[in-house]
Amino acid sequence: MNLFRTKSVEQTLSETTSGDRKLKRTLGPWDLAVMGVAVAVGAGIFSVGAQASAYHAGPASIISFAIAGVICAAAVMCYAEFAAMIPAAGSAYTFTYTTMGEFMAWIVGWDLILETLMASSVIAKYWSIYLNDFIHLMGGHFTTEIHLGSFTFDWAPLVVIAFFTVLLVIGTQISARVDGAFTILKIAIVVFVVIVGFFYIKPSNYSPFIPPSQPASSVSGAAGGTIMQQPLFQWISGQQPSIYGISGIISGAALVFFAFIGFDTVASAAEETKNPGRNVPLGIGMGISIVIVMYMLVSIVTNGMVSYRDLAKAKSPSLATGFEMVGATWAAKIISFAIVIGLTTVVMVMLLGLTRIVFAMSRDGLLPPVLSRVGKHGTPARLQIGVSVIVAIVASCLNVGVLSDMINIGTLSAFTLVSLSIPILRKKRPDLRRPFKIPGNPWLPVLISLACLWLMLNLNILTWIRFLVWLFIGFLIYFGYSYGHSRLGSGDLDVAKDGPATV
Repeated sequence: MNLFRTKSVEQTLSETTSGDRKLKRTLGPWDLAVMGVAVAVGAGIFSVGAQASAYHAGPASIISFAIAGVICAAAVMCYAEFAAMIPAAGSAYTFTYTTMGEFMAWIVGWDLILETLMASSVIAKYWSIYLNDFIHLMGGHFTTEIHLGSFTFDWAPLVVIAFFTVLLVIGTQISARVDGAFTILKIAIVVFVVIVGFFYIKPSNYSPFIPPSQPASSVSGAAGGTIMQQPLFQWISGQQPSIYGISGIISGAALVFFAFIGFDTVASAAEETKNPGRNVPLGIGMGISIVIVMYMLVSIVTNGMVSYRDLAKAKSPSLATGFEMVGATWAAKIISFAIVIGLTTVVMVMLLGLTRIVFAMSRDGLLPPVLSRVGKHGTPARLQIGVSVIVAIVASCLNVGVLSDMINIGTLSAFTLVSLSIPILRKKRPDLRRPFKIPGNPWLPVLISLACLWLMLNLNILTWIRFLVWLFIGFLIYFGYSYGHSRLGSGDLDVAKDGPATV
């Protein structure tokens, strides 16, 4: 049994031009940049910063954002090097297949399915929640939920998922254009909210900038009060659950990393990008820069408007909570509208990413081959509709909130392996043309990988248990189906690396 058989880069590239499994190249750098901003700027920009301040780091949550942003930026630059060199669908899964082998690629792909499936479902559900809040704030008296005895069906996620599914089936470019219009609108709203918020800042709220560490149980609402909620590293090292201080900054970074989730999805669109060697690194770089600046500004405003102590007393702290505390209740309506618009774009990009990952794994034979057929518009129409139905059912019928932390750990595990793959492929294939190269090889990619692993260790124990269960299910599928049906293992692909693959 050869678990670490690898596909050559030439094999991977040849598949992007083969028959009815070929995607159409229509995207430019601005499309990718907008896609990155669209997926990263959602409800999190208005809520996760306040939660990090209240329950983790106080005003030093600004540093938490900086740490998470730098790690994410460095990691996605590793993605950019791979995507520019291997512009194929599948993102981290495809990159790992060419370096660490099939089994590790399966693990990454399975983790990415976890990330994008959970993110699509969770975000679609939250879109409904915030839509209902906005309706009520504007004086409406109806809800999108239908109660049938003890069963509750929410039709709002179905609507937003169906809308973007139709666009994605018609073509990726038109979807990107619609997504871009929504993204520009929400950026304008964020800028407006930040400017207004600066007028309410009090310098005294930034003191102490790094609050002294204290037991997690001393603050109502703070995670870590039970063993299952405690960060894994604290439990392993025998530390008592605590918040604030230096450890609070790190656990805050692990929390706010959720705000940057999705940039890896942009790399999955490399196969649909014109001139990917130039446009993928440029688009990803522009997008992550915009997002980091936006999040830092919102964090500065949130911490400056209201003391972290007051935020910790709120039932569900957010930027809107801060405006309410300073008497600007009108801002809640604007923020609520911005969240609805923001989450709309996130749903679209996550649906795209989920489909492209499954598409790539199917094209390699690790999932049923019927899933990688494309339609007359050059998109995997049947697959797009199929995954959208699953996401809609999960979002409309189930309580997905308890699974939101799974998004973080799925993404960070993929980031860890992709970063390690950079020096491996540099050593194995120094002959390959690399239009973009991340500097500092091998030390910087290794440090990025360690930083991602460190953030994973600061997620809670319950998240790790769920993650291990997900991996176990993935192992059953791989050894029960995927290994025996792999096109690489069955000889359907030419395994020579020195020339184009033949199918």
